[in-house]
Amino acid sequence: MGRFRPAAPAGSKYITPEGHRRLREELEQLWRHERPRVTQAVAAAAAQGDRSENAEYIYGKRRLREIDQRVRHLRRRLDGMVVVDQPPADPRRVFFGAWVALESEDGAQTRYRIVGPDEFDMAPGYISMDSPLGRALLARRLDDEVTVQAPGGTRVYLIVSIEYA
Repeated sequence: MGRFRPAAPAGSKYITPEGHRRLREELEQLWRHERPRVTQAVAAAAAQGDRSENAEYIYGKRRLREIDQRVRHLRRRLDGMVVVDQPPADPRRVFFGAWVALESEDGAQTRYRIVGPDEFDMAPGYISMDSPLGRALLARRLDDEVTVQAPGGTRVYLIVSIEYA
């Protein structure tokens, strides 16, 4: 089997202003601070001589490749992003950026925010709009029942509230 791996499908291009700012700050940090520091360390390690057994040089070059890969990814993603900073025309429906309170069949309540795939790890309660639950919630209304196929089986939720902060 070869090394080829098919590219992962690109996620949705929507992002909240907070998520956009966070990705921009990460790109800035990597490009302006981290990369020059690692480049300088690699140059210092290379000046010591034999590079084949120089761990600082080898690991520095590896870190540089990781930084460059992440910078390319961030630039590609940020170029096509649509920053959603306005509430939708119909705030009684679930759309991108909504905080949705759900009640499960056993009466437990949870609260989620529908965000883009680049920012669902920012805070607890953030779920990607591309996730099974996120897709099931989109365009639903208050008091709608939502059925989601989860790895543990089918789950049914009731939409208790929808808010746009």
